[in-house]
Formats: sequence, C-alpha cells, structure tokens
Amino acid sequence: MRSRYSAFVRRDEAYLLRTWHPRTRPPGVDFDPGMRWTGLEILDTADGTAFHTTGTVTFRASFRGGALHERSRFERVGGAWVYVDGDFLDD
Repeated sequence: MRSRYSAFVRRDEAYLLRTWHPRTRPPGVDFDPGMRWTGLEILDTADGTAFHTTGTVTFRASFRGGALHERSRFERVGGAWVYVDGDFLDD
C-alpha cells in the first residue's frame, strides 16, 4: 500500500499498472495535474500475511483540500501482492 501511494505521489504509472491485478487493471492511469498528495495513514489491515492469499488495507490518503478514504483489496499473484479494487468510505 505504501509503495502504491508513493507511486501516485511520483506519478509512476508503470509501477501502478505492474502492481494492479490483471483482472481489474485499467489501460492507463489518469493523474490529476493539480493533485498534491500530503500524507498516508494506514487505519486497518486484515489478513495479507505470508500465510494468506488475500488481504485488505483501510487507509486515508490526504491531499491538499481533502482526503481519500478507502478499503482496498489485494491478492497475491505469482508471489507478489497486487491491488484488486477498493471501496470508498465516508469520513
């Protein structure tokens, strides 16, 4: 999760697509040129250890003027954790 947040901050499309599940991966990532990320707070995790094949991360990513609050689902594919999808949560 932290690496994907950093990739959004750096606008590293290649990394984001590489760490996105092939089943849900978009053809590209549209970055908002005015978006300025200011911090990441991990609120909760479930599963996602070496003994699991799935896991969730609930986080709040702050940006200038607001925050994105999401519960993300991840799966292990070929030994690597990849983002599947997520649900936006109300603050």
